[in-house]
Parts: sequence; C-alpha cells; structure tokens
Amino acid sequence: MEDLVLKFLTFLEKDKRLSLNTLQSYRRDIEQYITYLNEIKLQNISNTNKTTVITYLLHLQKKGRATSTISRNLASIRSFYQYLTKNGVISGDPTEELESPKVEKKLPQILSTKEVELLLDQPKCDDLKGFRDKAMLELLYATGIRVSELICLNVLDINLDMGFIKCNKGTRERMIPIGSLSIQALNEYLAKSRNLLIQRSDEKALFVNVNGKRLTRQGFWKIIKQYKNLAKINKDITPHTLRHSFAAHLLENGADLRSIQEMLGHSDISSTQVYAQIAKNRIKEVYKKTHPRA
Repeated sequence: MEDLVLKFLTFLEKDKRLSLNTLQSYRRDIEQYITYLNEIKLQNISNTNKTTVITYLLHLQKKGRATSTISRNLASIRSFYQYLTKNGVISGDPTEELESPKVEKKLPQILSTKEVELLLDQPKCDDLKGFRDKAMLELLYATGIRVSELICLNVLDINLDMGFIKCNKGTRERMIPIGSLSIQALNEYLAKSRNLLIQRSDEKALFVNVNGKRLTRQGFWKIIKQYKNLAKINKDITPHTLRHSFAAHLLENGADLRSIQEMLGHSDISSTQVYAQIAKNRIKEVYKKTHPRA
C-alpha cells in the first residue's frame, strides 16, 4: 500500500499542483489511515469497505480528535479512494455515500484597530531586524496577503513608486495596493536593512532571515508571537490574524465584499462572506453596549 500512497501523492503534486503544506497534510492523513489498516490486519486496500472507513473515523473520535480533524481526514481518504477507483486499483469508492461530520464554523479571531496599531508599533527600527519586522507587519496588514505569499515575495514583486505589490502565489496573479505607511516601512527596510542582511547580491527574496536567506513560515511565526507578547495582547494571534483583521476592518469602513474577495484572492465569495458575519456581530455588540434600552 505504501507504493500506492506514493503514486497518489505524486499525482497530487504533479497533476493537481498542490502546495507543500497541503501535500504534507494529505500524506499525514493517508499514512495514519494505512497504519490503522495494518493494525487491524487489512494488508490490501481492496479488502476495505464503507464499514472500514466508518470504524476508522470512530477510532479517531475515541482518541479525542476534533470534528474538523476527522472531517479533514475523511476528505483525504475520499480523495485517495477516488484516485484508486479512477486508476482501476479498486472497483468502487467506499466513501462515496459517506457524509462528512458537520463542523461548527468558528469566526476568525480579529484584532481591533487599536490592537493592530499596538502590534505594529512593537518592532523598533534601531537594528536590521527591527526594520525588516516593521516592514513585514505593515505589509501584511496593508494587503491582507497570506504569510505563505509574504515569504514568497521577491524584490521585483513590489513597486513602491506606483504603490502596489504583485502576488504570484496561488492559481492566479493579483495586484494589491499598499498604503503610505507600508511604503515608508518598505523603503526604510530596503535602504537600511536588506542589503546588509543578504549574503548574495543576486538574492531575489524580499524578506530574508539573519543568515541572508529567504524567511520561512516558521521564522515568521516566532516573530509575530514575540511581538504579540511585547504588546501584551490577550488574544491568540496567528500569522493569519492580520489577514482576517485587514478584511474585517475594510468591511467595517465601507468596502464591498467583491473588492475584498479580489484582494484576498478568494476564488469563491462564500469564503469572504465570513467577514460580513463578523461585522454584524460587532454591530450587535456596539448596540448592546450603547443603546439605553438594549
């Protein structure tokens, strides 16, 4: 079965062109399922059926896995079986009529405008790292791009004179405007920090670590956690928090969903509509706190 898993992952990488993070998620889910099959003495994937899959999902539930995790596992297993069916390895897909467990949709955590200002004020522009971190945080909030997109940016992807960045990561290219404070922070980083951080003059990466190489997602995670602690913000801030805050604040100030969808790079507007729900909830909170008869 290990050979089938390898062929499936190669298919996802070469034909579906999934990201590294998504591929790793598929690999982890499928390998855990195969381990379970080996434990119950099912060595041949052809001998599995609908009951096998249901029993596995119940096994995950008993181990205390979250509903969202179980739902994701089923999605990975379903894709694996669909691949095997299409390629004639098995005669039918045992997950075909299985429904995913309903996952309660949680609204994303966002920061208030004051909390954003507090967070963005933490990097001190008195050393190379401070200039870089200030530019990164300002750019994230100014554009709402994903952290994976931020670390993939090259110097040629930004046009500070025209005030926009070009984001190539994902299914399509998009141009995103940036504001004056972000432009200022980027100009200072490029003039006072980046050239001293890089080790090679032909380095393309916009943001680099102290070793002069492209910053990683893990590296950025540590950075934002550091500034969250310095700002003493009592919210669970993730690398995605500034993206969520960017969208919610635009909506609160009158931007339309379609424009926000375009800037965020959502293929489906339903992904963007979650921010409308956040705005409604905030209006309710303000009403309850301020109306004399609420």
